[in-house]
Amino acid sequence: MARRGGRLAFPRPPGDPGVTRLHQLEHRRHSLLEIREIMGSMKTLAYMETRKLARFLEAQHAVVRSIEQMAADLLSFHPEILPAVEETTPVFLLIGTERGFCGDFNHALVRHLQAALQDHHLPGEPRLIAVGRRLANLVEEDSRACTLIDGATVAEEVPPLLSRLVDELAGLQPGHGLVSLYCLAHGAEGGPRMQRLLPPFQSLSRGGPRYPHPPDLNLPPRDFLIELADHYLFAALHEILYSSLMAENQQRVAHLEGAMDHLDEKLSVLGRQCNALRQEEIIGEIEVILLSAPGLEEPAAGRGREVKGGDGE
Repeated sequence: MARRGGRLAFPRPPGDPGVTRLHQLEHRRHSLLEIREIMGSMKTLAYMETRKLARFLEAQHAVVRSIEQMAADLLSFHPEILPAVEETTPVFLLIGTERGFCGDFNHALVRHLQAALQDHHLPGEPRLIAVGRRLANLVEEDSRACTLIDGATVAEEVPPLLSRLVDELAGLQPGHGLVSLYCLAHGAEGGPRMQRLLPPFQSLSRGGPRYPHPPDLNLPPRDFLIELADHYLFAALHEILYSSLMAENQQRVAHLEGAMDHLDEKLSVLGRQCNALRQEEIIGEIEVILLSAPGLEEPAAGRGREVKGGDGE
């Protein structure tokens, strides 16, 4: 009977640290389960976006390759119409993200840009156009950043974003003259990639004609090339924006998978801790019952002796 006053002799009061600890752990575990559910939904949405973008990209790749092949065929017969490359005001278009949960997507762009500027001597002060709020937060203090534009979060937001970009590029022409446009963005296969868009068609191979006769045009070859360059810039920017959005969502899926795996480990540890505390409480309640049992048997034994004594009389 001496143990009745011990820690396990009676149920813990509500303010007991053991009960509080169990409640805290269960509350924490419930919160993490809710966070994991939200992350799972975000991962599903990002994966669905990659499936949709895959269809857009397939068509856009075909358009860009078709225009490049058309320009290559034209230049194979009329190489003199391609303007000579002149080093003019460099403009760097950086395609970042509007949202987070995509690892070091934006930081990788900034590192790649810094390395490119150090390795190449460029005429004049380069200008930066940053697309995406997350990227804009990293370069907004840079004096070279002339324009910060909200990015696209889904494929349907790419066309209006492209219109805004074209307007911004057109607005740079009067103040800086002809610009050399470099685009830095993540490719669909991952990793930042620098691509020169203006002047166009400078990287096309200078091989011989594929056909015996030149293309039959309704415009002078030089005018046709100018018109083709406008279509090429529009199509190439489309392809770059879709590719960047694809890479962003792919990284988001991978980032969220890693975060969810980490949460699963935490939930497993919390589950074991909750079970241990719960078992401790159950053991305590069992001890209370066992320690109280002798006290319940003694009155019954006394009554039995009284009955036997009465029979003897």
